[in-house]
Amino acid sequence: MSTRLESLRDALLAQFGERIRTATLELGELTLEVGAADYHAIALELRDSAEFPFEQLIDLCGVDYSSHATRSSGPRFAVVAHLMSVQSNLRLRLRTLVEDDDFPVVASVNDVWPSVNWFEREAFDLFGIMFSGHGDLRRLLTDYGFVGHPFRKDFPISGHVEMRYDPEQKRVIYQPVSIAPREVTPRVVREENYGDVGHG
Repeated sequence: MSTRLESLRDALLAQFGERIRTATLELGELTLEVGAADYHAIALELRDSAEFPFEQLIDLCGVDYSSHATRSSGPRFAVVAHLMSVQSNLRLRLRTLVEDDDFPVVASVNDVWPSVNWFEREAFDLFGIMFSGHGDLRRLLTDYGFVGHPFRKDFPISGHVEMRYDPEQKRVIYQPVSIAPREVTPRVVREENYGDVGHG
C-alpha cells in the first residue's frame, strides 16, 4: 500500500474530521465518502488545500446501488467524483450518497471545477440525479422528449417509447414500444467437416 496515499488519508481525516464518513484504501486507491450536505464545501476545500490541492476533476458519474449485493438499506443513488492533484501527483475518489431516492438532489460542483459541467448533465440525464446550482442542467445523451433515465437499474431494457419518422405526417413521432420481448440464444455455426481428423 502506498505510504503517500496513507499520508493523504491521515491528512484528510485530520482536516475534515467527522465530516468524512469513511476513508477507504483499497487496491491502491483512496475513496472518501462524505455526506451530501458537506459535499460542496469539502470539494472546495480539496481544490484550495495548501498541502494537497486537487486542482483537476477528471470524471464524475452517478451510481445506482438499488440491486447492489452489499446494499441492505440506505440511499440508492451516489455521485462519485475522481480528482487529481497535479502538484502532488495524487488521485482521490470523492463519493457522496444522495439522500432522497424519489428525487435525488446534490449540490453542483460546477463552480469548483468547471470541467464537471457535462459530467453532471450526463448523471442527470442517465440517472435522474439533480445538481442544484448547476445553471444549465439539460439532457445530454437522450432526446429532449425522452421519458425516464436509462442507467437506472429499474429502467426497462427496451425502454418505454420508440421514435421513428412518419412519412405521412412528415415528422418524427413517438409511440409505445412495439418490440416483443424475446430470449436471445447464441447460435453456433460450424463448417461441415469441423472436427474431422483425417483428410485421407
